[in-house]
Amino acid sequence: MASTSTATPRARAIKTSGFSLIEMMVAMSIGLILTGVAVMTLQPTLQHQHVNDAYNSTLTALHRAHDQAAADMRVYEVAFSPAVTTGPSPNGGTITVTQFGALTPTTLFTAVLPADVTYHVEPGVPTSSTTAPTTPDGFGTAAAAFDFDQPPSGAGGGATIYFYPDGSAQDVNGNINNGVVYLGMPGQLITQRAVSLWGYTGRVRGWRLTQVLGVWTWSQS
Repeated sequence: MASTSTATPRARAIKTSGFSLIEMMVAMSIGLILTGVAVMTLQPTLQHQHVNDAYNSTLTALHRAHDQAAADMRVYEVAFSPAVTTGPSPNGGTITVTQFGALTPTTLFTAVLPADVTYHVEPGVPTSSTTAPTTPDGFGTAAAAFDFDQPPSGAGGGATIYFYPDGSAQDVNGNINNGVVYLGMPGQLITQRAVSLWGYTGRVRGWRLTQVLGVWTWSQS
């Protein structure tokens, strides 16, 4: 005699509905893997954006100081500071633009670099001012992150610039101030950026490091 099931269709549906513990664990594992892949994929993009933001902030500070000096017929000071690695608010360095010589100094612009992007010179960048590939605009030998006050006005390594109403950039002694500032992510040569300054005209140019036939070379950006 054939056996018959005493469970109703509704009871059978209740018993077979839902996920087992193993199925839930598999689903969670897949979710975690996908999340990890997404984070790993986005991380280089976020790092690249941090470098671009720091580079653009540096360009903006120098351009604004140059333009404001001409507009106000006053001298504006641009001061670069190195990274702060300790304390509650670590950062990769700061740029401050202030009106120079005013009884009440007026800050025009302040930018703080993210902690993972610093003003520094990464080993492997060009270091010659005369032999290709050269330093940006042939200024200095990449001996310091802040490398203004280049010869014959100074020995290099300056971190402060004064923009005058005539458009020129000078040092604290009134000498024409040429030079370069370097930045990037520590340990990642490909992220290196640079900004050069021509003191006579106050012209500012941006640079990025690229490989040309296997040789690291500065290219204007």
